[in-house]
Amino acid sequence: MKREYFQILFLISAFCLLSCNKNQKEQTNNQQATTANQDQASNTNSVTPIHKRLGKYVQVKLTSDLNGLSAKEKQMLPLLIEIAQIMDDLFWYEAYGNRDSLLTVVKDGATHKFVEINYGPWDRLENNAPFIPGVGPKPETANFYPKDITKAEFEKANLKDKKSHYTFLRRDAQGKLITVPYHVQFKTQVEKAASLLREAAGLAEDAGLKKYLALRAEALLTDKYQPSDLAWMDMKTNTIDFVVGPIEVYEDKLYNYKAAHEAYVLVKDQAWSKRLAKYAAFLPELQKGLPVPAKYKTETPGTDSDLNAYDVIYYAGDCNSGSKTIAINLPNDEEVQLKKGTRRLQLKNAMQAKFDKIMVPITQTLIAQDQQQLVNFDAFFATTMFHEVAHGLGIKNTINKKGTVRDALKEQGSALEEGKADILGLYMITQLHKKGQIEGDLKSYYTTFLAGIFRSVRFGAASAHGQANMVRFNFFAQNGAFVRDAATGTYRVDFEKMEQAMNKLSEKILTLQGDGDYTGVKQLLTEQGKISTELQNDLNLLAQAEIPVDVVFEQGKEVLGL
Repeated sequence: MKREYFQILFLISAFCLLSCNKNQKEQTNNQQATTANQDQASNTNSVTPIHKRLGKYVQVKLTSDLNGLSAKEKQMLPLLIEIAQIMDDLFWYEAYGNRDSLLTVVKDGATHKFVEINYGPWDRLENNAPFIPGVGPKPETANFYPKDITKAEFEKANLKDKKSHYTFLRRDAQGKLITVPYHVQFKTQVEKAASLLREAAGLAEDAGLKKYLALRAEALLTDKYQPSDLAWMDMKTNTIDFVVGPIEVYEDKLYNYKAAHEAYVLVKDQAWSKRLAKYAAFLPELQKGLPVPAKYKTETPGTDSDLNAYDVIYYAGDCNSGSKTIAINLPNDEEVQLKKGTRRLQLKNAMQAKFDKIMVPITQTLIAQDQQQLVNFDAFFATTMFHEVAHGLGIKNTINKKGTVRDALKEQGSALEEGKADILGLYMITQLHKKGQIEGDLKSYYTTFLAGIFRSVRFGAASAHGQANMVRFNFFAQNGAFVRDAATGTYRVDFEKMEQAMNKLSEKILTLQGDGDYTGVKQLLTEQGKISTELQNDLNLLAQAEIPVDVVFEQGKEVLGL
C-alpha cells in the first residue's frame, strides 16, 4: 500500500515538472505509466505473497546492558561480530552456493529480505517450499555434496574422510568423488577469521577465554576442533562468550554428517547464571532414574557440565536461518561430552522476546481459558533450559556395536535427538520438582510445555525441532495427555496422563537410540511426524490472528552503540 502511494506522488511530481514541454510530458508520462503498470502487476503477482511470508516474522532488536563490560571487552565485540559475518558468508555457500548469483536476480526489496532470512530461495518455515518462480525443491545435499550424488554412490566411495563433519564431497575432472576439507575450500576466509580471533584473544582478560579464542583460531585453519572444544568447556569465569565454527548438522538432509558454520556473540547474565548453576550436579542421579532398562543408561554424564544465561547480541549463519535458536547445548563431540559434559547456554533476551510476542498470544488462542494463567516465562525458560540439559542424558553409543547413535541413525538422528531432549527435559523438571529443587506449580510447567509445542511445530517438518514436536504432540494426543474442546477449539492438559505419556515416550526414544534402530526411527518420524487436518486448522487460526511464527533480528555494532 505504501509503495503504491509513493508511486502516485512520483507520477504527479513528474507531470508538474514536465508540463512546459508537451511532447516530453507525453513521452515521460507514457513511460512512467508503463512502469507503474509493471510495478502494480508485480505487487499483484509476487509482493503481496512475499509480504505475507515476511509477516511470519516479528523484528526484535538485539541489545544488552554493556555497562558492566571492561574497555577491552567492549573493544573485543566488534572483532567478534566481524568474524561472525565471515561465518555468515560460509553458511551461505553451504546452504545454497553462490549468494550473489541469486540476490542479483531478485529485484524487489521484500523478496530480497526474505531470501536473506532463509539463506536461499526456500521458505524454511514452510518445509523448504520454493518461493521464487522456477526454483526447484531444496536438495537434501544442500551444497555439501554434488547434487547428482546417490546414497549408493556415497556408500561405495573409498574415501576415509567422507563422513567427516568438515569435508565437502566434490567431483574431480573425471567425475570421480573426492573430498575437500573446509579449511581448504575456505582458505581465504578462515585465515581472516583466525587473524581476528587472535586479535580478540590479545584483548581477552579472562585466561580461559584467551586460551579458547587462540585454539579456535587454530581449529578454523586445521578443522581439528576438539582441543578448542575442551578449552571452551574449561571456561568458567568469562563474561564474553563466542560460539563460532562449523557446528550443527541439520542443514545436511542427506546424512546429517556435515556441519554448517554459525556464530553467536554472547554476554553472560551473571545473576541468572548463579541461579542455574546447581542443576548440572543432578545429571548422574537423573540418568540412573531414567524410565528405561539399565542397559540403555550405562554411560555417566560428564560432571563438568554447567548452565549459564546470556544475552545474545549477534547471530550469524546456521543459527540465524529460519527459526532462531534460543538455547545452546555444546560441544557435539561425543568424546568431549563423556569426558567433560556440555555447556548449556540459555539466550535469555531472545527467549523473552519469543515468549512475549509469540507464546503469550498462542496461549490466549489455543489453551483452555482456565489454564492460561499457568503459562509463564519462568516455566518457558525452564522447559527450554532443561531441553538443552537433557541432551546429556541417555547414551551416545549404541548397545549393539553399531557405533555412535549419531552415525547409526544418520539423517534421522537429529529429529529423534531433539525429541529426546524435549521429553527428557520435562522428565528432569518433574523429578527435580518432586525433590523440591524447582519452585512453582508443576502444572505450570506441563501447560507451558503444551503451549510450547504449538509454537515449535509451526517451524515445519523441515526443522528437526518442528518434526520432534509433531511426534510428541501426536504421541501425547494418543495417550490422553491433553484433550481438545471441540466447542472452543482449545486444549486442556490432563496432568496425570501427561506424566504417564512422558515416561512412555522417553522409554521409546531411548530404546530406539540405544539400539541404533534406523528403520524404527524412520517409521516413528514418518507415522507420527505429520500434522493432522484438525491441528492444521487450529494452527491456521494463529496465522489468521497474525501471530508471528518466529523472530528476525535487528543487530550489529550500530544497534549496540559500538
